[in-house]
Amino acid sequence: MGELIGVGLYTPAEAGRLLHVRAAKIVRWLHGHRIGNHHYEPLWAPQINIEDGRIYLGFRDLMEVRVADKFISYGVSPQRVRAAIQLSREIIGEDRPLSTDRFRTDGRDIFLRVVDMDEKGEQRERLLNLFRRQYEFDQIIEPLLKTVDFDEHGAPLQWWPSGRRGNILVDPTRSFGQPIDAVSSVPTAVLAAAGRQEGIAGAASAYAVPRASIKRAIEFETAMERQAA
Repeated sequence: MGELIGVGLYTPAEAGRLLHVRAAKIVRWLHGHRIGNHHYEPLWAPQINIEDGRIYLGFRDLMEVRVADKFISYGVSPQRVRAAIQLSREIIGEDRPLSTDRFRTDGRDIFLRVVDMDEKGEQRERLLNLFRRQYEFDQIIEPLLKTVDFDEHGAPLQWWPSGRRGNILVDPTRSFGQPIDAVSSVPTAVLAAAGRQEGIAGAASAYAVPRASIKRAIEFETAMERQAA
């Protein structure tokens, strides 16, 4: 399992619970599927291949699924999302381009943020419409990835699934990417289970964490269980 350190490890069911996306949809996207006589190739190759015939996701896969599903919920067709992935790979050279910090949408098209030089040799930032292949300057919605921390190259580092004030963190370098309480670094599943069994005060004492950590872990895990039901 050493090669998984810093990558994260999720089954489609675990990813689905975190992202509120059906596990079957995730499997379709990463395994490919057939509709009638037409076969759809996987959108991308998963980060993890344990060679047991099953689909597993790494943290970058998790973020890619999250953004692809978000685009679709904004009204962008699945076909356009697929095309955006293919075009963006050519433009920025990223195998999982949607999970970078360079995308925007207006609910119809997908835009890629690009930086180039103007005639004075100064950098300028513009938006490339991936389907019209021209630059757009119209006002569009705020970035979708406000709850993600990125590195200097725009790749996702960690995710705050309940928002930054929620103090729940998904970090592939910690606990194999399972959700943790950001204050104590203890997995939320562990804290929630302890809180339900021993009570909030007892669990907080046993794990030497604030009672607030137990409460938010229970709330977070309960919300995921409801989504999965």
